[in-house]
Amino acid sequence: MPAHRILVVDDEPDLVEVLCAALRYEGWETRGVATGEAAVEEARGWRPDAVVLDMMLPGMDGMTVLARIHAERPQVRVLFLTARDAVEDRIAGIAAGGDDYVTKPFSLQEVVVRLRGLLRRAQTPGAGSSALLPEGALVLGGLVLAEQSREVIRDGDPIDLSPTEFQLLSYLMKHPRQVLSKDQILDAVWSYDFGGQAHVVELYISYLRKKIDAGRAPMIHTVRGAGYLIKAPL
Repeated sequence: MPAHRILVVDDEPDLVEVLCAALRYEGWETRGVATGEAAVEEARGWRPDAVVLDMMLPGMDGMTVLARIHAERPQVRVLFLTARDAVEDRIAGIAAGGDDYVTKPFSLQEVVVRLRGLLRRAQTPGAGSSALLPEGALVLGGLVLAEQSREVIRDGDPIDLSPTEFQLLSYLMKHPRQVLSKDQILDAVWSYDFGGQAHVVELYISYLRKKIDAGRAPMIHTVRGAGYLIKAPL
C-alpha cells in the first residue's frame, strides 16, 4: 500500500517543520506550505489524502482554502488547527466541510491520533464506496452495523458485542438523533415480558459506550430526564 499523503498548512514555519517530521515518523509522506494559495496549488498537483489546515491563515483563510480544495477533491479529509476555542468557530469549521479539529496548543500525538481516525474513516465502508457495504447495513458516521453477518465496525476497527449489546446498538442506529426513553428501549430490546427495570438499560448503555466510544469522540449520549440518543460526532 502506498503511504498516505498529508499536506500541512500553517504560517508558522517551525510548527510546519515539527508537524511534518512527526507525520513522517508515522510512515506518511508530507509536504508543508505557509499560505492558502500555496495549499490550493499543492493539493491540486500533489493530491494529498488529508490536509492539516490552520484556520487563521493570512490572506486566504482556512475556510476558503477548504472550499477551494473540496471543489476539486471532495474526498480529501481536513483536520483544522485553530487558536479559537469558541464553540461557534468549531461548529463553523465542521459545517463548512472540515472533518475534525484540534485547538492550539496541542500535542503532536493528538494530531497523529485524529489523522489516523480520519484516514480510517476514508477507507471504511460507507465513507467511500457504498458498494462495499453488506446488504442492509446501518451506517452512522464511521460506525457500521451489518445485521446479517452480525458485524460492527467503527472507524475501520471491528468491535465484538454480545447479542444483547448488538440488539441495543441496532435499535439506537435505526433511530439516529432521536431521544429514546428507557421504556421504549426496554420494550424494543427486552420486551415488557422481560419484566426488567430501567437500570438494565443504564447498565447496557454503559457496556456499549465502553466498546463503541472508548478512546473516540462519543456517539451515545444521555439526555437527562428523557433517555438516550446516538449521533455521528461533529
